[in-house]
Amino acid sequence: MEKLSFNKITACLDMAGCPNRCKHCWLGVTPNVSLKKSDLEFVASIFRSYANNLEVTSWYREPDFRNDYKEFWKLEHWLSTEHMKHFELLSYWRIVRDSEYVKWIYSLGVRVCQLTIFGMEKMTDHYVGRKGAFEEILKSINILLENNIAPRLQIFINKDNVMELPLIEKLIAELDLDKRCKTIGQEFELFIHQGSCDGENEKLYNIRIMPEDVIKISSKLVEYTLKYFGKRDLFDVLGKTEEELFSELINDNSTMSFVSSSPIFYIDNTFNVYPNITHPASWWCLGNLKTDSVNAILDNYINNKTKAQSIINAMPIGQMIKKCGNSRSKRLFIKGDYITYIQNQFCEKQYGKDILFMDLL
Repeated sequence: MEKLSFNKITACLDMAGCPNRCKHCWLGVTPNVSLKKSDLEFVASIFRSYANNLEVTSWYREPDFRNDYKEFWKLEHWLSTEHMKHFELLSYWRIVRDSEYVKWIYSLGVRVCQLTIFGMEKMTDHYVGRKGAFEEILKSINILLENNIAPRLQIFINKDNVMELPLIEKLIAELDLDKRCKTIGQEFELFIHQGSCDGENEKLYNIRIMPEDVIKISSKLVEYTLKYFGKRDLFDVLGKTEEELFSELINDNSTMSFVSSSPIFYIDNTFNVYPNITHPASWWCLGNLKTDSVNAILDNYINNKTKAQSIINAMPIGQMIKKCGNSRSKRLFIKGDYITYIQNQFCEKQYGKDILFMDLL
């Protein structure tokens, strides 16, 4: 087999897992396992000769969840050919437990941290999957601002929490976030959306918002959201109804390929490899780094040989819509998210429900 080559490969190894079990998480729920330094070095060595540029990370679920996060940040840099910036996604679990963490984050140049809430305490704890999450987020907001980092709030909305939006607006006012962010030279940002419909979020299909729910969103939260996304209408953010998308796509004869010259690969704690397309279900698995050759794994990717990629590359989306779409549904989707949802639904019908996304815990 001819050796394959890519412009860049980003390899993300799930070395510690996540403290949360969020109901919106498109990456799904898997057990937490602590891997070793040598495991990340192994992943880097496997991919290095296949890419002009290599980026390696020790997480794809929760950043900085390991107690030795500083050491692994240095290791990631040492193993990567490109100097990486720290994401604006931080671990609020660590923020409230490690007094040095936010100072260290600031030293790396991070000036904004994105936090996710779903409503007030009971609702947020429910969605995050553990008690105390909401209180930790509130504490994290204060700690961030004390260290000159602005909080950005992401709010996922469904039918069961849309009525709590006025309480969130009141909370923002009580915390005086607009003024406090300006004081440190930043602008307070907030945005609302319903998220994708894969991984854990697929289970929330029945409670996805509809146009009737959008009118419940206050003008202030709409204003924040439109400003953040640079849009003029909230439906440009929330998308169209499934009914509209069904009608639009039912006669679409196009197929899709997700192959890129700069792929991102997610590697779980058993060393299964998945493309960064949607949730890591079995039908997307490219192979296992411990049992399969990396050349075979990359060949599966670039030539669309996984169960999902082979179907999506050969079957028009319109045919999948006919089998898996709901022509009467008013649920709102961004077009790309809806197509991904349909593709996964079709694969699920073909291959059965994936064990990764059953209730493991």
